[in-house]
Amino acid sequence: TLPRLPGARPCIPKDFGHGSLVCVCNATYCDTLDPLVLPAPGSYVKYESSKAGKRLERSEGRFQSSLHAPGSATGGWRCQRGTPRHQGLSRAPPAGLLLTLNISTLYQRVKGFGGSLSDAAAMNILKLSQPAQDNLLRSYFSESGIEYNLVRVPMACSDFSVRPYSYDDVPNDYELKHFRLVDEDVKMKV
Repeated sequence: TLPRLPGARPCIPKDFGHGSLVCVCNATYCDTLDPLVLPAPGSYVKYESSKAGKRLERSEGRFQSSLHAPGSATGGWRCQRGTPRHQGLSRAPPAGLLLTLNISTLYQRVKGFGGSLSDAAAMNILKLSQPAQDNLLRSYFSESGIEYNLVRVPMACSDFSVRPYSYDDVPNDYELKHFRLVDEDVKMKV
């Protein structure tokens, strides 16, 4: 188990050129977030990152209850983009983004959030020192990070592999008698 870092630690920006910044995460330091807390009913929390330097900047707002959401006879919630910290809603037309939620229609449950663990990602993670790996993985999966709980692993090679490969290159092997995982899977991803 990786030790937890207390409280939020700010991003230390590093510029690699090309007009964008990254946050330093190495063996001794990695930025963190305050623990995620569900907002009160009728409220939302937004985290925004931008090329201009925002790094998971937190802002809050309240949904405006409407009698009728567009296309619905049962109502819903509306919010519009506001200022960081708090968003004041008015009856005036929105100046930017307008989000309308029809709370009477449910489509699917969100199981979680995550990213892809490609060959390239795994190779780069394994090149880090163990303390740097711990900090990086903590920044993705712990309560002091962004709390990923899902990982997608490509089957066989992808455009982020250093070589083309599959799990069974024998033609017409429909019973998969020659199916084998490759070193990239066994040593880096599984």
